[in-house]
Amino acid sequence: MNTADKNAQIITTFYKAFQQGDARTMVGLYSDNIEFDDPAFGLLKGKQASAMWEMLIGRSNDLVIHFSDIVGTEDGGSAHWEAKYTFGKTKRKVHNKIDARFVIKDGKIIKHTDRFNFWKWSSMALGLPGLLLGFTPIIKNKVRKTVHQQLKKYLR
Repeated sequence: MNTADKNAQIITTFYKAFQQGDARTMVGLYSDNIEFDDPAFGLLKGKQASAMWEMLIGRSNDLVIHFSDIVGTEDGGSAHWEAKYTFGKTKRKVHNKIDARFVIKDGKIIKHTDRFNFWKWSSMALGLPGLLLGFTPIIKNKVRKTVHQQLKKYLR
């Protein structure tokens, strides 16, 4: 199996584990020095990134994950994935569509970047405030502050 195929297999294993709520397998595919970045959490490194998946899976009771378009490359790969769930405080239904990029070295994911339309997400998750202000730094900064506080609490 060539490197691109191996990397595609790592990404597939990651998302299959996510579908099954298996954060341990997901985190096991990350290097200790993983860098994760997305519009909601911003940049997370190492244990923060690993704990994020554990926290998200542990708190959700209706999370449904679908993934597609797995592409392996010599240095990593990419995927498209979608998440459907009920957002915490507001109890609003969310259907987020995400494009992911991975950098993989020595069989471990060293960089994982998720991209999605934050305004669309905040409109679904937060309702009217997200719809009206989700494109502004005000909402993005408030969301990041909140999720970082939750992650800090989870890590304790």
